[in-house]
This record gives sequence, structure tokens and C-alpha cells, in this order.
Amino acid sequence: MNTIDKKNILIVEDEPQISRFLQLELEHENYTCSICADGRDALSTALEHDFDLIILDVMLPSLNGIEVLRRLRQVKQTPVIILTARDQVVDKVTGLDIGANDYMTKPFAIEELLARIRLHTKNSVRAGSDLVCGLLTVNADARAANYGGRPIDLTKKEFDLLLYLMQHRNVVVSREKLLDEVWGFDFYGSTNVVDVYIRYLRSKIDNVFKVDVIETVRGAGYVIR
Repeated sequence: MNTIDKKNILIVEDEPQISRFLQLELEHENYTCSICADGRDALSTALEHDFDLIILDVMLPSLNGIEVLRRLRQVKQTPVIILTARDQVVDKVTGLDIGANDYMTKPFAIEELLARIRLHTKNSVRAGSDLVCGLLTVNADARAANYGGRPIDLTKKEFDLLLYLMQHRNVVVSREKLLDEVWGFDFYGSTNVVDVYIRYLRSKIDNVFKVDVIETVRGAGYVIR
């Protein structure tokens, strides 16, 4: 990996041994790292700088990780992996519902964490990036979409789905892939939910603007091109 391709990761962890271990492992994999041990410091750092991914503990001094994530999501959509000792289902659901991209519990296997980091950073979009396809424009950081300058009002999940398709425009993405990437590893449900949300998007884009933005490729999935 060239220096220009390096991904920048923020580690938010108040246990020095764990944060140092993560830093060494990530730098060995050619990532660059910043470390915060305090929730308020982490939030200000995440808002002031552009990171490709944030590894976020929940139990932090001054401001817990859930509140850090909640406030961050009001402004930015930086990928976040929650890494915590809290392993109750309700904790996982809460974290994912307010915008975490993934959730791992301690103790953890570094190989699995690295795999999940690769997954969530390979298509990350930095602040200020506009994704454009014809007259359709999506801004990941502002969580805004418009068609020909006219805003499109989307729910969180509708936006996440549209964003992923725009990040992979001209690539046919299967329902299973969309389910994994947009709904997450821990989603237990039918792939039909993807079809339902595709219909929602079409009702707000294709039907309103009289266009065919989202194409169905029979037996394969969906594509924007």
C-alpha cells in the first residue's frame, strides 16, 4: 500500500494497553492512527478531522461512546465500529440503531477486527465528497441527496441504501451483499427487506422525477448507472 492510500483511523479507548495494542496492530497493517481516551475529546477530534473509520469504546470518561456516536451522527457519517465489553443484545441494538456500522465485543480476535476494518474502509467517503450519477447527487457527510438540485427526503435506511448503490454505481450488487453492508452482520431477516426499500427509493426518486435511476438485474441484484 502506498502512503497516499493509507487509511486514517481514530481509536477511542480509555484502557492504555488496549489502545496501544490496537495502534501497533493497525500501524503494522499500514494504517495511520490517532488515539483518544476521553469521550468529549474524541467527539471534538472526530468532528474537527476527517477519519476513514473510528473504533469506539462505550464506557468512556466524561461522555460515553453511545452519546459520542449520537452527536457525531448529527454531523458526520464516518464509519464506526463499536468495540466494547458490553455484550447484551440491547446494547448492540442501541449502538446499531443510532448509527454504528458494526459492533464487536471484548475480548476480540484482532484478525476479525482487521477484516471488519477493511470492509468498512474500502468504500469510505471523506467529508465534502459528492457522488454524482447524471442528475442524481449524494453527499455522504451531509446525508443529503438531490436530483437536478431538487432535494430528496429520505429516511436513514433509505439514504444508507442509496449511498451504497452510489458508491458502487455501474456495479450490480446482490440483495445479500446489500443486506450485509447496509443492514449489517447482525441483521436477522429476509432479503425481501432490500426489495421493500428499493421500492421506497423508487417512489421518491424514479416516480417523482420520472426517471429510471435504479435498475433491477434479474437474478443478480440492483445497480445505478
